[in-house]
Amino acid sequence: MRLPFGSFCILHTLNSHRRTTRVQRRGLSGAGMRLVQFCRHGDEGKIRVGVELGEGLGVVDVNAFDPSAPSTMRELLELGDDGLEYARRAEASGQFVLERAHVQLLSPVLAPEKVVCVGMNYQDHCLEQNAPIPKEPIIFSKFPSAITGPYDDIILPSESQEVDWEVEMAFVIGRRGKHIKEEDALSYVAGYTVANDVSARDWQMKKNGKQWLLGKTFDSFCPLGPALVTRDAVEDPHNLNIRCLVNGDTVQSSNTTQMIFKTAALVAWVSKFVTLTPGDVFLTGTPPGVGVFKNPPVFLKRGDVVECQIEQLGSIVNKVV
Repeated sequence: MRLPFGSFCILHTLNSHRRTTRVQRRGLSGAGMRLVQFCRHGDEGKIRVGVELGEGLGVVDVNAFDPSAPSTMRELLELGDDGLEYARRAEASGQFVLERAHVQLLSPVLAPEKVVCVGMNYQDHCLEQNAPIPKEPIIFSKFPSAITGPYDDIILPSESQEVDWEVEMAFVIGRRGKHIKEEDALSYVAGYTVANDVSARDWQMKKNGKQWLLGKTFDSFCPLGPALVTRDAVEDPHNLNIRCLVNGDTVQSSNTTQMIFKTAALVAWVSKFVTLTPGDVFLTGTPPGVGVFKNPPVFLKRGDVVECQIEQLGSIVNKVV
């Protein structure tokens, strides 16, 4: 049985200049949208920005509506609320709607400056390992080259025999900041999406001095999507059902209430060390049920299909090859 996803209320009201100025001061805001990056079939390689009218529904081609609009999500976010206004106007027009059969959805963000990951960030995942609850966020990274699309293949590397799944809620930074206060942190978040923190456990836990990076960052080890759901469209990102299925069987099932360090705390913490920039991706940790802690351990093999689902955000489906 598939996890039910909430519906989205899409508003079409354009902001006045006064409201736009106010929004820019407090951060990215406005009507909730499902922003996507895509290529039209037959036009592969040419990235476009769109607004998904609902998971699995048509996509408004923002660049067809306004050729002056940015053609990548990162460029759109760098313009702040002015960038999102391109998408709002295109959606409100009701024009240039492409059927899903005519588009290939890409990761909602490509080539971010940073992919920030958080380990051991679900209470129930810590209990699964008999591990103590962290007192501060455990931060590691993936290289941006690990990012792949919401329906692209996960490539098993010949260097690993212990590739595992990890469904995670991800969020994307919408504006530049350093030393961000926790009470202001959400204004720096553009929106949320679904991620799979694919992990080579042998490289993460046994090799290379047990540094995590190499085990986390093989090509295709960060499926992301299907959409960047803007902050306004998510009622409470820390109360969403989250689960992972492998070949149709549920292997992870929890709720984001189990997160130890919430979105605002993560933004504030990481911004102590590095400047956050538009398009930066955060993966916020995984719930229990990963393969390495099963008895006996279970790892992905060629032909497996992994589906990661998060309520209100959507689902990504990736075949292992």
